[in-house]
Amino acid sequence: MNIEGILVNISIWALPVLLAIVLHEVAHGKVADMLGDDTARWMGRLTLNPISHIDPLGTVLIPLILLVMGSPFLLGYAKPVPINIGKLRNPKRDMVLVALAGPLTNLMLAFASALLLWVAFHMPESMRWFAEPLAMMCQASILINVVLFVFNLLPIPPLDGGRIAVGLLPNHLAYQLDRLEPYGFFIIIGLLVLGIFQSVLGPIIYNIGKALVTLAL
Repeated sequence: MNIEGILVNISIWALPVLLAIVLHEVAHGKVADMLGDDTARWMGRLTLNPISHIDPLGTVLIPLILLVMGSPFLLGYAKPVPINIGKLRNPKRDMVLVALAGPLTNLMLAFASALLLWVAFHMPESMRWFAEPLAMMCQASILINVVLFVFNLLPIPPLDGGRIAVGLLPNHLAYQLDRLEPYGFFIIIGLLVLGIFQSVLGPIIYNIGKALVTLAL
């Protein structure tokens, strides 16, 4: 990919990626705050200011490398919002709700992007100069949000799906799953390297994304 193509891709993907990962983390903190844990609020992490959430590796470097490599999907993450489970009113139940908040936010953003894509598709010809880049950004937003929605629901700690599973499983099984958290990152990397993520989750992501784009036609 030449420099011009890279710059065009960055201009299309930068805002959708930033919104997807920042709002994902803010949702975790907001729900935790509603359920009794004000840690994120006191640490200034309920803001939409991306500077408070940017992780140099997960928010900038990893998405940029995937973009330059022409990856069919993008992954990224912001600095995790701090959650003090001891402050939650019902720790086991509330942690499930806090964990669910992030992926559900991405799903809602994907639907909102599909709605905006419909608007872009139905703009008059005189607005084509604006409608075309808007449509490309909306399609990028649908893809990144569907990826984050599906990927984060994998039942592997420290992903949200892992935390949800820990909260829902009987205590003895939850304890065993929770013990995997120190190795979770390596398990995820292994799944990516072996292509299991692409082969198993790829069709799910594709079909959800295709359905949302079809709704906008």
